Amino acid sequence: MNFNKNLKKTVLSAFALASLSFSASALSAKEVAELLKKAETATSFYDTDFTASYEVVQEKPGEGRSKTNATIHRRDKEAKWTILITAPLKDKGKGYLQSDDNIWFYDPADRRFTFSSSKDKFQGTNANTSDFAPQRYSSDYEAEKIEEVKLGKLDCLLYTLKAKTKNVDYPQVKLWVTKDDGLTRKKEDYSLSGQKLRTTAIPSYQKVEGNGKTYQIPVSMVIQDNLKGKKINDKISYEKTVISISNAVLEKQDDAVYTKPYLELMSGK
Repeated sequence: MNFNKNLKKTVLSAFALASLSFSASALSAKEVAELLKKAETATSFYDTDFTASYEVVQEKPGEGRSKTNATIHRRDKEAKWTILITAPLKDKGKGYLQSDDNIWFYDPADRRFTFSSSKDKFQGTNANTSDFAPQRYSSDYEAEKIEEVKLGKLDCLLYTLKAKTKNVDYPQVKLWVTKDDGLTRKKEDYSLSGQKLRTTAIPSYQKVEGNGKTYQIPVSMVIQDNLKGKKINDKISYEKTVISISNAVLEKQDDAVYTKPYLELMSGK
């Protein structure tokens, strides 16, 4: 892979300390750093727009399931995205918009936009709005430890990352990245004190053609909230959210898609 010279220098310097604790003989410190960058790159689409259908299923132990469907548009090169909720009927027309570093929530019931945050939960689920946007592992974090591990049958590098900026959702993260293709398979989010907050699993990916390239996009993501559990039949069951992605299209969308008037217009359909 080709990386911008300055970006590569930044990534490698972030791993200067971590490489001392890395004992794998097959990969160099440079390759370890580039693998994490590859995992970050796989979550973004800077050379095209991305549109897909999302099904978000929330499961609360003892309370049943709820489902939300949405269409998501992303233009990562301009840090813009739009989420339009299409079901259930009571939430149809609601939406989110990120533009100019601001996130707005739109409710057609009162035709108002209210300020939101990347840390806010999406429609009361265990997913943050930031889970639908590019991840910034190499720029926002530095590695404290790197290990070669097995995740089921997958050969992975396990990165223990600590935030180097306050502008992150979680100050500590553990990331399982497959060595052969640089895809994130599991992620654990921790508080500053080291308490595990969430666990995200990405069991499989789908290949989608677009813009003359092949992209790897998750088929589904399973997010477990490690703080919200209920004891059922002498066993703790945690809340979880399953996000399924389909109908992915990678091509430029009209500029109007990433504006407030677009959400207002679509909410009435």
